[in-house]
Amino acid sequence: MERKIAVVGVGWSGFKPFTTEEYRELIFEAAVKAYEDAGGINPRKDVDGFIGVAEDLWEGISIADEYYPDQVGAVFKPENSVSADGIVGFISACMMIQSGVWDTAVVEAHSKISEVLSVNDLLLFALDPVFNRPLWNVDPKTKKPVGGHPYMFAGLEMNRYLAETGTTVEQCAKVVVKNYRNALRNPFAAYGSNLTVEDVICSKVVSHPLKELDASKFADGCVVVVLAGEEVAKKYTDTPIWVKGYGFCSETSWLECHDWGESVYTRISGEMAYKMSGIKNPRKEVNFAEVDDTFSYKELQNLEALKIFGRGEAGKFVEENLTAIDGDFPVNPSGGSLGQGNLFCASGLQKILGVVLQLRNEAGKFQVSKAEVGLAQAWRGIPTTSGAVTILGR
Repeated sequence: MERKIAVVGVGWSGFKPFTTEEYRELIFEAAVKAYEDAGGINPRKDVDGFIGVAEDLWEGISIADEYYPDQVGAVFKPENSVSADGIVGFISACMMIQSGVWDTAVVEAHSKISEVLSVNDLLLFALDPVFNRPLWNVDPKTKKPVGGHPYMFAGLEMNRYLAETGTTVEQCAKVVVKNYRNALRNPFAAYGSNLTVEDVICSKVVSHPLKELDASKFADGCVVVVLAGEEVAKKYTDTPIWVKGYGFCSETSWLECHDWGESVYTRISGEMAYKMSGIKNPRKEVNFAEVDDTFSYKELQNLEALKIFGRGEAGKFVEENLTAIDGDFPVNPSGGSLGQGNLFCASGLQKILGVVLQLRNEAGKFQVSKAEVGLAQAWRGIPTTSGAVTILGR
């Protein structure tokens, strides 16, 4: 990476199952916090460009990106929209700074999923319209998809992953227990709880072998991140968190061609990020990770794809508490999406927020003991095979 880039400010709001504020209020609150965190940076004078991460389907309006600039101070300023995960928006801002077009950038992503009344319909709408979506036609009498719940895809993938690696449903349940308990230490997590493995296994079956508690619950919230090139970063903070590397990948969208047992997009994204950051052995050179845990098995699958653990090893290490906050390699110490809530497009920035707080020793009760280099990884969600990775360090 020729030009160093730093995170100089972060702000967040929400992370609740339901918020009474309108989504623009969530954005404004997070932006104000981020600008104050970045030494009182003035968005109108000091920020060169803005990246908004939004998806029209989730917003319920077309050209949804037109509704966020006011709240972040981006009026009459360069603004790009990214219809992807928050980490992809973060990477887009990094590339603008690396190119020399901008010196400073702001990235915003939010969720107001509590207002979406047809989440399952929208998930199914993302399917290939010719070969896949017709399989889930709606029964005119029951008004339900004939093909079943959209989490069927997660159930199929989980089943294949367990079969190929020897991972057990009990080990997946341990992920849920760990992340819910981590969330109890996190003051802005929505779903902290003292669950047991039995609680998870005995919860309602969604799509065998996926249980209800294996899936993260939805949450409203917003995350805003301020980035700056190395020449100006220290103008805004004494504790810059440096971007060491990043990668992103979109695999096939056709279910027929999807590798159900391995997270290929995570592996490729990780390889790109490691190459850029010069990391040869991620297990030793990265201290902790915030990875996608939309579903319990995804945390294990992603850790193996990132080569932090070998194929089929992640479940065993979770079982031995090596991924606990006080373990050898902490994973999702913030509580992840299972503990904090699934923020959809903002989930990636939620992961970056968790890493930044750890690297600045500002994570409070969920602070890990060694935080020099951290990894954030996100997945676009069902039914996509798109993901992104970024590596940050002090």
